[in-house]
Amino acid sequence: MTMKWVEVGSIGDIPLRGARCVNTPEGKIAVFRTAEGQVFAIEDRCPHKDGPLSQGIVHGTAVTCPLHNWVISLETGKALGADEGAVRTMPARVEGERLFIALGAAVEKAA
Repeated sequence: MTMKWVEVGSIGDIPLRGARCVNTPEGKIAVFRTAEGQVFAIEDRCPHKDGPLSQGIVHGTAVTCPLHNWVISLETGKALGADEGAVRTMPARVEGERLFIALGAAVEKAA
């Protein structure tokens, strides 16, 4: 599958330590912005019980699922600590104020 960059809004749409959920042909994607301004894009579902990660708490480069407190790495999509599982991640980039994610370029597949 060929990677295609898709504009999903403005970086200003996502507060620091926040997220925005976007619907794509590949499913719901959560786009996160860390306190340091880094941007990450992952599937918007926890590998545990499909909780909405976009509604979780962002800390460092991880997000805590709002349902059962699983912690997911925004960098790898993998569950941290004793939990096991993963979600797909995809490249994200910012050009000026415009925010893009790459579809068709999943870095990690769900376990």
